[in-house]
Amino acid sequence: MKTWLITGCSAGGIGAGIAKAVLERGYQAVVTARNTEKVREIVEAYPETALALSLDVTDEESIKAAVQAAYDRFGTIDVLVNNAGYAYRSSIEEAEKGGLDLMYQTNLFGPIRLIQEVLPIMRNQGSGAIINVSSIAAVRTGAASGFYASSKAALELMSEGLAAEVRPLGIKVLIVEPGAFRTHFYDSSLKGSKMTIDAYKTTAWTRSVDNSVNLQNQPGDPDKAGDVIIDVIESENPPLRLLLGSDAVKAVTGTLKQRLEEIAAWEDKSVKTDF
Repeated sequence: MKTWLITGCSAGGIGAGIAKAVLERGYQAVVTARNTEKVREIVEAYPETALALSLDVTDEESIKAAVQAAYDRFGTIDVLVNNAGYAYRSSIEEAEKGGLDLMYQTNLFGPIRLIQEVLPIMRNQGSGAIINVSSIAAVRTGAASGFYASSKAALELMSEGLAAEVRPLGIKVLIVEPGAFRTHFYDSSLKGSKMTIDAYKTTAWTRSVDNSVNLQNQPGDPDKAGDVIIDVIESENPPLRLLLGSDAVKAVTGTLKQRLEEIAAWEDKSVKTDF
């Protein structure tokens, strides 16, 4: 029986949707959050196959303890889902070091440490899957979201390199790029700096935490995301990247089209650097 270790499983989010789908299909799941009370409802319904663990992805000792506890309980870790993360909104100039450091630790360096911790298990098994939840922000971004987007873009390119390294070892890598989902991402998971420089009033300020309201009208259903992710990672030839949501497909398609048009428009200049 496969065992999934999933980060960021607080109720109402994509992580919770994945955990519920995994357990409903009869798999074992290590359901984690910094506060296990936030995942209690999920695990109570599956006492034999679910394990709730406290995990702070910014703390190396917490990561090691969680992986060891998961292995001790189930004897394997077949799928790692790096889902924990949040957005930090700020103009580039106004960002606060402490806030930035914590976001990068959560969105990028924590997942890297978790991958490093589970890879020996997967290598010894000769099989496994690593699913890194990114964002369409890794493909396109805007004012106030440059730092968040950069953390996800870095996660994606790291994942590309990882995929090339572990494919011969029987380990799959999947990058998930969700669009807008009906979660707490736009309220309790939204952080940012204080914006005080008037020059950014019509750009970054308009997307600040203070000016953000979660209307809970996003098209994405986090519970459906779980089923789709399982279907894709268990397919014979899963993609490297998986968009989630019709809005994600539209946004990324449009962005990539614009990039190709820009390349074509400036190709005559680009090629002039050759010997």
